[in-house]
Amino acid sequence: MTGGLRVLDQNHDHSKHGVFTDRPGVLTNDFFRVLTSMDYEWVANDAGETTFKINERKSGKTKYTGTRCDMIFGSNAQLRAIAEVYAADDGHERMVKDFVAAWNKVMMLDRFELATA
Repeated sequence: MTGGLRVLDQNHDHSKHGVFTDRPGVLTNDFFRVLTSMDYEWVANDAGETTFKINERKSGKTKYTGTRCDMIFGSNAQLRAIAEVYAADDGHERMVKDFVAAWNKVMMLDRFELATA
């Protein structure tokens, strides 16, 4: 859900951290593609290493910004494996289906008045 919400540009305080896309507001797998790409380098933005600049390796220019929360998807082995599935060329459809299923589950958790299937 985090990757989907990031590309949808739905962050606390409307920050641009983790919005790894040129098409904010569109549910894509861009977050995972950028996260797993070797075209980018993560550089600490502060002494506490809580925010990062995501620079293009070729030009050195900052393309995006991210947080430790974003970095964990690339550094944790289990989360990295999931991120790579979603980042694959054919991973967009799976990411969208999984995002919708997770969103539905979260939104329906307190809807006790509805009949269960």
